[in-house]
Amino acid sequence: MDELTGRLAVAQPVMLGGSVPTLEEFRERTGEMGYLLVRFAETRGGTELGFSLDRDACDISGADFGNGTGTAHLEGSLVLNYDPVRCIADIDLATLKGTGRLVLEERAVAAAE
Repeated sequence: MDELTGRLAVAQPVMLGGSVPTLEEFRERTGEMGYLLVRFAETRGGTELGFSLDRDACDISGADFGNGTGTAHLEGSLVLNYDPVRCIADIDLATLKGTGRLVLEERAVAAAE
């Protein structure tokens, strides 16, 4: 496992990525686009990851985009420094911040054994 992947495997503060994230952009990304940018702010310079949402694993039922309240649970897969990982993030709509972490995908764990 890559060092950065290992550091991001521990739950830590995240925020929506992009130049100037907004609630409307968050709504579009979790809806029609199905692609999210998440920034892990506690790495040197910040680490921004983009990934397609796994709609079956996401839960936005607690998110009220109209009022900007609630929390969205989001998940999706990507490859970071050759490690296939799943990004898991819970984002608060009021602040567009939350917690997130990476989990090695099963196929990476099986290959390492």
